Amino acid sequence: MEAENNTRISVHEAVCAERYKRIEESFERGAKRMQRIEYMLYAIMLFTFFGKDTFMELLQAVVIK
Repeated sequence: MEAENNTRISVHEAVCAERYKRIEESFERGAKRMQRIEYMLYAIMLFTFFGKDTFMELLQAVVIK
């Protein structure tokens, strides 16, 4: 009985470790996605505040350098 319980606990721990790993990977992907969204919002704000021409000049200055 004790050996069976130890086996069940070991299996449960392995399954939980795999789930935790997947959750961490999901958080990492979500963080990258949120960073891209944040940069897009900054670009939209600049476009809105300064207009198309100024935004394009800023974009060229940053991208081309």
